Amino acid sequence: MSRQDCFGVLDKVFPLGDKGLREITPGCFQCPQRTPCLKAALRTREGLEMKAEILERAAAKGMVSRLQRWSQKKQLHRLMKEQRKKEK
Repeated sequence: MSRQDCFGVLDKVFPLGDKGLREITPGCFQCPQRTPCLKAALRTREGLEMKAEILERAAAKGMVSRLQRWSQKKQLHRLMKEQRKKEK
């Protein structure tokens, strides 16, 4: 089975809606490749940036939560750095 043109493209499979929130495209629900497609979209530069924004907005309560956020930020930073190297 061949991949669709929208496979892994964040703005096509998870576009911003009218209220500024990301929404899944209705056509994706019937697509047999929806899970790997969304995962691929979240691994792109745009997807990693979106994850970083969400992480920044999340409230950190307590020491454990702060350490988890710090760890997640470090992991995202590493992934973004790897993504930039791939794009060059």
